[in-house]
Amino acid sequence: MMMVATRGCEQRFECDELIVGNSPAVRALRQIIARVAQSDASVLITGPSGSGKELVARAIHAASARAGEAFVALNCGAIPAELMESELFGHERGAFTGAATRRIGRFEEANKGTLFLDEIGDMRFDMQVKLLRVLEDGLVQRVGGGAPIASNVRIISATHQNIDVAIDENRFREDLYFRLGVVPINVPSLAERVEDIPLLIEHFRKTRAAPARAQFDLDAMMRLMAHDWPGNVRELRNVVERADILFGGMVISAEEVEQLLGLRSNRPVRVVDLQARIAAGVAVADAPAPVVTKPVSFVPAAPSNVVNMPVDRTAPIDLKVLIETVEQERIQMALEAADGVISEAARLLTLKRTTLIEKMRKYGVGKQAA
Repeated sequence: MMMVATRGCEQRFECDELIVGNSPAVRALRQIIARVAQSDASVLITGPSGSGKELVARAIHAASARAGEAFVALNCGAIPAELMESELFGHERGAFTGAATRRIGRFEEANKGTLFLDEIGDMRFDMQVKLLRVLEDGLVQRVGGGAPIASNVRIISATHQNIDVAIDENRFREDLYFRLGVVPINVPSLAERVEDIPLLIEHFRKTRAAPARAQFDLDAMMRLMAHDWPGNVRELRNVVERADILFGGMVISAEEVEQLLGLRSNRPVRVVDLQARIAAGVAVADAPAPVVTKPVSFVPAAPSNVVNMPVDRTAPIDLKVLIETVEQERIQMALEAADGVISEAARLLTLKRTTLIEKMRKYGVGKQAA
């Protein structure tokens, strides 16, 4: 992704471009970004992998007074431990074997700008001590160097780990946590903002060219919204790209979505059947049901009244209510088909057991057996 450098009236536009969605969770996230961007306070961004933590960091930088300066990102989990000090602080020629020339570190690269330390929870304990010293003194010393160099950098860090647990297990320094997390921001998982999925799909297609697009009908969109998205936004982007490649130019339903999701699950789709349907270019209305290697016993007794009811295309749609109504109905159907066995109902719905239990509590759906 390109470095964002905008100011003034363009700041909100940049944030909206980077943080896509209109759910309550995303609107609250934008408000936090707008406030945090007005200061130089260190920010610690938490959230599951694939949820967009780096985009949040870039949005903060783009809306800040440092927007015209460098945004430098470093994945702490991708750098070998023995090279981390050189990566962060740089080194002088001859400082160690292989140091043939002087090299400036990420702190110097980001001077007057923002340094984003991704997966900070993976940083080795001894390096945490050195990072803390730089944050407290504002001085950087290259490996093998002499006089320290003043550093004017705003630090934004991120992790998918539970830092409280890491502190309790002596894997992360509590004093460093307090320095990095002056303002903590939690990025919601995609499962917590499924109403943003249509906007995210539109956004992905603006940023990636394709010969032909797959179109999701209402049933397909509802199936996407019912998925628990363990890979978050990154997984959704892959599914959309997969749909365009395999079903470009076609209108697809929940059946095709099941196949697209099945390509990454433990319930593999019969590839021969999938290839035959793609070659035929069959539209959704004429397409046969997908065939999976493991029989699925859950067949709804009747189609959803909500999904199949006549639609007034001029009337406003409360998407959240629609999703919740269909979700509750499908959960009840699955529990009936599974004789109240939650683990079996979760399998039929392609949900994790814990996710299904949370949704049952949310809707007040009872069970017959655990």
